[in-house]
Amino acid sequence: MRKLLFLVSLLGCLSLNAADRPNVLLICVDDLRPEVKSFGKDYIHSPNIDKLASTGRPFFKHYVQAPTCGASRYTLLTGRYGSGTNNDLFDRAKRMKKDSNVVPSMPAWFRQNGYTTVSVGKVSHHPGGRGGDDWNDDSIPEMPNSWDRHISPDGPWQHPRGSMHGLSNGEIRGKAEDMDVHQSTPGPDTIYPDGLIVEEGLKQMKMLAADDKPFFLAVGIIRPHLPFGAPAEYMEHYADATLPVIAHPEQPDRRTTWHKSGEFMKYNMWGKNPLTDPEFAILVRKHYAACISYVDALVGKLIAQLEALDLRDDTIVALWGDHGWHLGEHSIWGKHALFEESLHSPLIISIPGMKHAGEPTNAMVETLDVFPTMCELAGLPAPEGLHGISLNPLLENPKGEGHTAVSYFHKGGRTIRTDRYRLIDHRNGFYELYDHQLPDAETVNLAGTNPDLIQSLVAQLDERLKDADTY
Repeated sequence: MRKLLFLVSLLGCLSLNAADRPNVLLICVDDLRPEVKSFGKDYIHSPNIDKLASTGRPFFKHYVQAPTCGASRYTLLTGRYGSGTNNDLFDRAKRMKKDSNVVPSMPAWFRQNGYTTVSVGKVSHHPGGRGGDDWNDDSIPEMPNSWDRHISPDGPWQHPRGSMHGLSNGEIRGKAEDMDVHQSTPGPDTIYPDGLIVEEGLKQMKMLAADDKPFFLAVGIIRPHLPFGAPAEYMEHYADATLPVIAHPEQPDRRTTWHKSGEFMKYNMWGKNPLTDPEFAILVRKHYAACISYVDALVGKLIAQLEALDLRDDTIVALWGDHGWHLGEHSIWGKHALFEESLHSPLIISIPGMKHAGEPTNAMVETLDVFPTMCELAGLPAPEGLHGISLNPLLENPKGEGHTAVSYFHKGGRTIRTDRYRLIDHRNGFYELYDHQLPDAETVNLAGTNPDLIQSLVAQLDERLKDADTY
């Protein structure tokens, strides 16, 4: 019954009662660039994500709002432009104590409309969604009024801060220089924090399935965030793999948002440097790939549980990467830049009975659009004040049109991406303009050749960001 009502609702013909609304499974993956087979990376072993893509809509041109975890998740969870810092959600929580008109978060809105909302792992910036020295202080929620339960299953990693950068068997990061940048330890999935996160996600899903209320379950997987640690079996896929060459690996010879890869370089690398050691660069990339295959296996467990509980036909599934990651492009190992590699990430939305299932769309979309999309799919009105638009037309027709994508970083200005161009505005009269129809793409600054285009794009940036949350 629910499946039939869901499909009718998708056509915009019926408003659903709470009991008949579809469930939502939101899978958030940290630091995941579009490095999976279904997004064109043939050497990656990602059968479960690829299967999800084959049953849904892969968005090949999905862009995030910020190249850093907290700010990107702010936009996903609030549907609004923010200030571009990792403290955006905590700053919003402080404002909520004084201002009752703050737009509700996505889970808060679903909760207000009859859903049970649960988060497990890294959904907001901190695993479990709390502040404090060890990120486990119940009095400092990142997202007040949003979750019926928000859980970080820390096991031997002791607390969410330990889980965030944990390596195998309970190893917690103290000084980053004392922790290896990559690791491949034999053992089951649970020897790394994400194994426990997904085990708890499966437990919560089973509990939710026994309830009459629809659920909004968000599971946040930490890998492939640094350090690149995964069970050894996932590294086996890449033992003899030939990786493609790194595109435009040179450090820019002009002013850009390039940086020194500080987050990456502070880890122990045994005296090696991927910028100067090609063999070590390949090894680092293989460990990143192994982390993706680990994530893929965990995603497979979540989908298999949905099917085992007979929930797959009643559930919207969305998989989202919180931002991209440079693997040597522009001589960067990390994120925190406004280049394509930092801002481009995978998005897959799968709904029961969707048309053209498995056909990707090349329409440009933003993370900002996920909140209104989930509302429409669930038969809910969107709250006033969202900045994005519903992607349902693209779920109906993958050949539909998208829209330009706006991103920003508190240290690096702001940028707009059109189908052809990327403009980076440094906010001081200096611009970078790149033409993606040229093979040079984001390696040659054309800002001096088209001032009229620059002014038009700056005007679009001003208009899009005029109501951004800056707390």
